Amino acid sequence: MADLEERANVVASGPRWSGEVASVRRRRPDDLAECVRVLGDVHAADRYPADWPDRPAAWLTPDGLLAAWVAERDGRITGHIGLCRSVPGDAGPELWSHRTGGRPELTAVIARLYVAPSDRGQGLGERLLGAAVTHARVLGLHPVLDVLPTDTEAVALYRRLGWTLLGSTTQHWPSGRTVEVHGYAAPRA
Repeated sequence: MADLEERANVVASGPRWSGEVASVRRRRPDDLAECVRVLGDVHAADRYPADWPDRPAAWLTPDGLLAAWVAERDGRITGHIGLCRSVPGDAGPELWSHRTGGRPELTAVIARLYVAPSDRGQGLGERLLGAAVTHARVLGLHPVLDVLPTDTEAVALYRRLGWTLLGSTTQHWPSGRTVEVHGYAAPRA
């Protein structure tokens, strides 16, 4: 377990830009307002989340949240990720269970991953994902996620990192929309 925690620290250290260091750290309660502001920028650029939440800070802190991290550069938050317990209706855990025969409770769901449009292309999404995946493995859980097929940059990231497409399913969202989502599983450790 110490080896996995050490790997998480390596993942969290970051590349340099003009002498600046980007880092990934655990999210603190006082980070939420800035996380919501960055989420607003992401939504304006990419329509993520597809349905803007009535209470964005609560959306970033869903039931079953195990941990959350932020990417920070030059003292400002530039990205976010959460790791959650599986809840009924999550596509990733159910598709993983069908594929592997394992119980959905043996998974942890990667959620609320985003990077500010102005800070993309620097590996922050990969490092945020690495922190969450490492933490899931420390907990003995297999990381999975759901993604809309229209989130092409996210899908490209998961594929590049070796995540396995588990399949697709239809979800009925509280907004009344019916959407197709893809479920992915992290590569085996």
